[in-house]
Amino acid sequence: MLPSSIPTLSAQSLPARAGRSLKAGLAVCWGVARAAPLRTALIAAIHGMAVYVLASVEYGPFANTLALLTWALLNFLFLAVFKRPGVSAILALLLVAALIVLSQFKYGITQLTLTFLDFLIIDRDTISFMQSIFPQLRTWLLIAAAVALPVLWVIWRADPFFLRRRTALGCAGACVLGIIGMSAANPEKPWEPFQGVNHISNLARSGVVAVSHLTATGWIEADAKSLVGSAQAAPMTACEPGVKRPNIVMVLDESSFDISAAPGIKVPAGYQDFFTSADGQQRKLITESSGGPTWYTEFNIFTGLSARSFGAMKFYVTRIAAGKISRGLPQALQRCGYRTFSLYPTFGNFLSARSFQQGAGIDGFIDMADMGVTEDMQPDKFYFDQAKDLIARESKPDQPIFVLVYLTANHFPWTTTYRDDLTPSGWQAPGNTAEVDEYIRRQAMTASDYNAFVSQLKKDHPNEPFLLVRFGDHQPAIAQKLLEPDIKQAKRADRIMNHDPRYYTTYYAIDALNYRPELSSALPTLDAAYLPLMIQEAARVPLDPSFVEQKKIMQRCKGVFYGCKGGDEASRFNRILIDAGMIKNL
Repeated sequence: MLPSSIPTLSAQSLPARAGRSLKAGLAVCWGVARAAPLRTALIAAIHGMAVYVLASVEYGPFANTLALLTWALLNFLFLAVFKRPGVSAILALLLVAALIVLSQFKYGITQLTLTFLDFLIIDRDTISFMQSIFPQLRTWLLIAAAVALPVLWVIWRADPFFLRRRTALGCAGACVLGIIGMSAANPEKPWEPFQGVNHISNLARSGVVAVSHLTATGWIEADAKSLVGSAQAAPMTACEPGVKRPNIVMVLDESSFDISAAPGIKVPAGYQDFFTSADGQQRKLITESSGGPTWYTEFNIFTGLSARSFGAMKFYVTRIAAGKISRGLPQALQRCGYRTFSLYPTFGNFLSARSFQQGAGIDGFIDMADMGVTEDMQPDKFYFDQAKDLIARESKPDQPIFVLVYLTANHFPWTTTYRDDLTPSGWQAPGNTAEVDEYIRRQAMTASDYNAFVSQLKKDHPNEPFLLVRFGDHQPAIAQKLLEPDIKQAKRADRIMNHDPRYYTTYYAIDALNYRPELSSALPTLDAAYLPLMIQEAARVPLDPSFVEQKKIMQRCKGVFYGCKGGDEASRFNRILIDAGMIKNL
């Protein structure tokens, strides 16, 4: 019980006119503070600690102001529930601290800070991934709750202040308007969440962006006008029985591109041979990520669609699309008798990868736990050996297989030497910076391991046909400063934001064993969303009507997908798939 000598700010203890008067309210606050100085100082200290915590991760007047508004919003929302400033202050502090820790944890794994969508899309895979990384997480949370609840009860009992719910909600509304106004006046730039700072202000701005995007377009951009189901209009071409089709191996070559595209870079003799297809041609792949998320390209190659169609939501594209898109490469191959596999190099619950890929038609999803490893960065030879064993175990004369192989040895950082013992014999640093030479050395390791893998396939399956497709999922982060070293960072960032192809170009290469692929759709430059179409034609798999329609887009847009007509072609195609029932609940 509170001492009777300490007044409270309740409607019963104040005259009606004083309750409506700011002057009278301040006078009562001062009276309470004088009557309970220690408890008042405790509340002030909690607020001071919160300001200090925010200042330690926020940089610049704008970010600090926005973070303070967000923190104030949390305070007033808790006040609307509990009416006690002390309890609200400690809850707001704990929540802000937890958000910062979660954001730093996420940044350490994905190089992206926490965003509003992390809370809008909470699924079983996300919780499972957290438990995989921190198996003791549940225990820690229970201990934290056991400690926090008694502390909160003591603060509740000792708090001499009291605030009306209506007042708290009014102040919360003012904070929301401030956050919206500041976010609209200075919209979040695409690269800002990748800087690892301003955790709370970036989170607040991402909420404004997400709500605005969902209100305007929904999850995915699509024409509003309903179209006749063009994706179902053409008759389905049957897969000819008895036709022997090639086994298909796709190799996702982590962070790989022809770095000689950057001025002044020295490369070893024969370096560009690795980027050349069996027909002697070098081909360019335009991805949707610049030194960043692999899963954008993963989404492209499974569905044949663009992650950019999800706008501000694209970072979560695999989580959003899991189980909602029923067209793509694995489904098309299954129709012609293929069994489909994916050798995924990390935990399968990362960004709902398992759910997404299985929904896209992968029969056998094999993650790093299934492969018996605890580290997600293994030499490329490890994954090629996994693919070799899988092919030996699963391939049948009358049932070809498709397997996607992820490589990881060329993942950042390149400031340290990775597995020096695996450096190919005779390799010498060409004489660039240590970081660039390390990047090229790892590419040499990949080329050596790939050649050994192909040689082993020839030996183990001398008469079996194989189609092998390699591609870079995105450029390495170091490429951004190498491609145009003399321009200012702001101009470079503007070009990346506007999808300048120089920053999104990798490669794709096509090889074959005991098979001659059909390469009419293997254009010199191809957007990643067309890879499923190209692979089907290379393997002579009849196209379903949706891919027939997409081939028309590829031909008239000369290999460009989302960028064709400012996104109109992709938006129209998305509507076709929605009307045909191939995209649902988006």
